[in-house]
Amino acid sequence: MSAITLTAAVASQRDAAIAPRRRAPGGVLALCALLAIALSAAMLLLADVPGALALDAASQPRALAALGLLLLAAVRLLWPSRRWMTYGLTLLALAAGLLWLGVPPATGAAQAGSGFWLGCVALGLMALLTVHRCAHLDGSRLDAQSAAAVLGLWALLFWQLGVTTFDVPRVILPAPQWVLSSLVDRAGTLAQDAMQTLVREALAGWLIGCGLGFGVALAIDRHGFLQRGLLPIASMTSAVPLVGVAPIAVMWFGFGWESKAAVVALMTFFPMLVSTLAGLRAAGRLEAELMQTYGASHRQTLWLLKLPSAVPQMITALKINATLALIGAIVAEFFGSPTVGLGFRISTEAARMNMGLVWAAIAVASAAGSAAYAALVLLERRAAFWHPSVRSAV
Repeated sequence: MSAITLTAAVASQRDAAIAPRRRAPGGVLALCALLAIALSAAMLLLADVPGALALDAASQPRALAALGLLLLAAVRLLWPSRRWMTYGLTLLALAAGLLWLGVPPATGAAQAGSGFWLGCVALGLMALLTVHRCAHLDGSRLDAQSAAAVLGLWALLFWQLGVTTFDVPRVILPAPQWVLSSLVDRAGTLAQDAMQTLVREALAGWLIGCGLGFGVALAIDRHGFLQRGLLPIASMTSAVPLVGVAPIAVMWFGFGWESKAAVVALMTFFPMLVSTLAGLRAAGRLEAELMQTYGASHRQTLWLLKLPSAVPQMITALKINATLALIGAIVAEFFGSPTVGLGFRISTEAARMNMGLVWAAIAVASAAGSAAYAALVLLERRAAFWHPSVRSAV
């Protein structure tokens, strides 16, 4: 037996001996959560002690059920588990969190006992543990995104719990339950607002601005002398403040969607121009000289060499402009718009102190922006799969 084979055999036996002793990632968090659950349950059982746990009779069974579910999830998460088991235990912990939402004492946070706060600590530790376990799943692309989804659900749960416990006024911070209720009750109105802002204004301006930036970049790459005159003017457009352009656009194009699309086009023009021009010039000199050696025309060099090298930076500009377009369309609606649009809805409902609908409109805009960004990320993986930055991210 050679030395290499002997070394490999010793290493495999060592790994086999160590493997059973390994625990799942986040074992310390699970132990801390178990301790907090045990202390909170002890406080609940000693509810007759003054200051132990200020709960009414109706909330005690719910608190016990929530702590029981947390106990089951924490004990099982001490050891490695399959993917479906991790997701199931995460849902179990979230269900315990939903039960805990009904536990906050009616007397307010100032009179809550130590048992209630220990239960909140246990819930927070379980949130960290489940996010940690989901982040360490080695599987499909969906597993890589599960940690972000679980973190978002826990954030909403603690938002609801904090607003309920501390009795925060709705004007300052509405509860997610109220925002969801406003979203469902005014779904038709918000759908019309989203159609106006996202499709007629943001999408149209995004297409115009990115198209103009792409065309000007091609012209500058073809005729170098244009760079001296066009680039300074293009940089000036990026420095113009939005709050100064929006009223002028309304005076020029009216209160319809055209003025907002013009503002969005102005915002998205320069990032697309700079990124496309940098991508076109990223092609290697040796490759360009090889194309000239074979007698390739400018159009052939552009199509076969420069545009493929510019695709990653162009898509990066598209992703940046997607969020800029949404922001520009909403802000432009503050300076004059018809009685429809997400920006119009936010400004008018904020004046009426209807903060639930304001937050619902913000949630719709955020969801639309995230969906557009995700779609462009998928496009990048399809169109620029050969690029090192995309290969390393897949």
